Amino acid sequence: MSAQIALPPSAWTSRILGLGAYRPTRVVGNDEIVKNIDSSDEWIRTRSGIESRRWAGPDETVVSMSLAAAGKALAHAGIQPDQIDCVVVATVTHLYQTPSAAVEIAHKLGAGSAAAFDISAACAGFCYGLSLASDMVRAGTSRHVLVIGVERLSDLTDPHDRSTAFIFADGAGAVVVGPGGPDDPPGIGPVVWGSDGSALDHIRQKKGWREALFGADGPEMPHLVMEGNPVFRWASYEMAKVAQEAVAAAGITMADLDVFAPHQANMRITDAMARQLKLPDSVAIARDIATQGNTSAASVPLALERMVENGEATSGDLALIIGFGAGLVYAGQVVRIP
Repeated sequence: MSAQIALPPSAWTSRILGLGAYRPTRVVGNDEIVKNIDSSDEWIRTRSGIESRRWAGPDETVVSMSLAAAGKALAHAGIQPDQIDCVVVATVTHLYQTPSAAVEIAHKLGAGSAAAFDISAACAGFCYGLSLASDMVRAGTSRHVLVIGVERLSDLTDPHDRSTAFIFADGAGAVVVGPGGPDDPPGIGPVVWGSDGSALDHIRQKKGWREALFGADGPEMPHLVMEGNPVFRWASYEMAKVAQEAVAAAGITMADLDVFAPHQANMRITDAMARQLKLPDSVAIARDIATQGNTSAASVPLALERMVENGEATSGDLALIIGFGAGLVYAGQVVRIP
C-alpha cells in the first residue's frame, strides 16, 4: 500500500469574526447627476430609491479603501494582520490585470506571506468570496481568511448615460472568517450559487480594453452598460427563489431570520424580493442604497455594517445575504452577525 497523504486539521464550523467598511468622503447628490442626463431627482428616487451616493476621490483607491475596511474588520475580530492566512478580494474595478489587488493589500496590511488573489463575480463577488473563505476554514487550508468586497465604479460610469449614471458608486467592505469554537453554532450557512451566461449582455463593459484603447473611437474608458428592464425582472423574482433555497439549505425558516441584506442594486428590487419572500415584519431590511448607491461587490458588507452601526442588527442575529449581477451570477447564504 502506498503512503497516505496527510490532511490539515479541519474545523467543524466557520463564522464571521469581524466586520468593517469604508465609505468615500465625497457625497454626490442627485442634483449633480442630473446636470448630465435628462432626468430629475424625483425620477431617480422613484426609479432606484437613491438619494445620494459616495464617489471616491483621487487618493481613495481600490487598495486604500480595502485597507481601511480591512483594518476595521481585523480590530472587530481581535485578529492581528500576521494571523491572516489568505486574502480574497472581490472586485471588477481594480484596473490592473496583474498583480492582484489582494497581493498588494496583504503586503501593506502586514499579512506576511498570506495567500492572496482577486475574484471577478461582479455584484455577487462578496458572497462568492465568503463561501470560498468558509470552505477554506472548514477544510483546514486556512485558519483566518480576510474577504474584501471593493469597487470604484465611478471610474467605469458614463456620466451621460441616463440608464446607469445615477446608479453606481464606490466603497469597500471586509470580513474576517475563522473557525467556530466547539460550542459555537454554525456561523455561515451553505451557499446557493450559480450563473446564467445566456444573459451576459444584460450588464457588461461597453467595450473590451483593446477596443477602448485602440479602436476608432478611442482611447476611452470602457464604461458599463445595462439593460435595466430584464435585469430588474430577473433580480426581483428569480433571486427570491435563490434566497428561499439559501434559507432552506441553512435548515431554518423565514421566521428565524433577523436581517435581510441583499445586494443594494435598486430599492424596488429589494422591496419586490421582500414581498416574494413574505418576510415577517420583525426582519430588518437593508436599505443602504439610499445614501450609498450601488457598489457591486462592496454592497453587502457595506449594508451589513450600516445596519450594525444603526442598531438594526446585533451580534448573533441571523442574516440572509444575497448578491447578484453581471454574468449573470448570483450567490446567497445565511450568516450570523459577528
